[in-house]
Amino acid sequence: MPRAILCILDSFGIGGAPDAADYGDAGADTLGHIAANYPISLPNLDAIGLGAAAELSTGHVPRGLTNRPRGGRWGVGREVSKGKDTPSGHWEIAGVPVPFAWGYFPHTEPTFPPDLIAQLIEKAKLPGILGDKHASGTRIIAELGEESIRTGKPICYTSIDSVFQIAAHETHFGLERLYEVCQVAFALTAPLMIGRVIARPFVGESASDFKRTGNRRDFAIPPPAPTLLDRNQAAGHQVFAIGKISDIYAGHGVTHKLKATGNMALFDRTLEAVEMAADGAFIMVNFVDFDQEYGHRRDIAGYAQALEAFDRRLPELIAALRQDDLLVLTADHGNDPSWTGSDHTREQTPILCFSPSVTPGSIGIRTTFADIGESIARWLGLAPGPHGKSFL
Repeated sequence: MPRAILCILDSFGIGGAPDAADYGDAGADTLGHIAANYPISLPNLDAIGLGAAAELSTGHVPRGLTNRPRGGRWGVGREVSKGKDTPSGHWEIAGVPVPFAWGYFPHTEPTFPPDLIAQLIEKAKLPGILGDKHASGTRIIAELGEESIRTGKPICYTSIDSVFQIAAHETHFGLERLYEVCQVAFALTAPLMIGRVIARPFVGESASDFKRTGNRRDFAIPPPAPTLLDRNQAAGHQVFAIGKISDIYAGHGVTHKLKATGNMALFDRTLEAVEMAADGAFIMVNFVDFDQEYGHRRDIAGYAQALEAFDRRLPELIAALRQDDLLVLTADHGNDPSWTGSDHTREQTPILCFSPSVTPGSIGIRTTFADIGESIARWLGLAPGPHGKSFL
């Protein structure tokens, strides 16, 4: 039986979506602006259609790429869910567009409702909180980390996404204590339709050496309907969730959870999963560094170099495929590192498919990310779902 591997290159957009202006993102283009500002080399991604997909999305081929793929099926993904956040993109990719509006916190300071913070302090037995504003995670830790260690108060902040983030020191505050506080916060924010509460632990003793660790944990609202993960598990097959995938789907449909920190470690775990996977298995991995380390930090060179590192290892994954395996690469949203602010950008995404048994060619512009999930479902022999249409 065939297997499928789905790689999410977190935030790797290829040009503004038709409704980008509604989000203040008209003109955003993660790949295009990286290529325009850095002499990028991505021969393996280009060979399976990255340059051709970018041209289909924007009308031009990014510098350093071509519109002459040599294998694979390629196209463009367009999201129908509202927003430009992680759960919306991932759920729709897995066949479940978000049917409701997420809750968001206002661009005020303080940001959070006073009664929400009062309940959090009381229920989690906190001496208070710090932050209470929109912020970049690394910057607010540098700003308030020393005070958090001194006072025992966690740092609470948000972004343009539907998220409540809590940062605290792994040892001075305690990692398990941080998770407990996040669970309390999740119970309080869920009625507001806030998609995720994220634990953001850090280490170091001063602003000059604070660093976030790999012990991040997302407490997420579960998808409103069975996703591709649930459907494959229900069919009796393995579902490998690598990186933050299990958290994004609230653990639903996951049979094997593999954690790792950093893109290259995530790549290693993906190869391990391919080695372990039985017939009918579905492997899904999120390469978070593109977004977390480079997109949000507006680091064009860092993003480019991370893409090049991924591209250099792509032949390893292709070589590990069996004749009836399917590899799909895509993204959940954009995060143009040349853009203003530090938030995601509403963009179209590449869809790059490769299998030794698939003939190459264009799949065009897909009108919903759900087409990706339905294509994988068809490949795995699952019954069609209610959203999306297979391009295989």
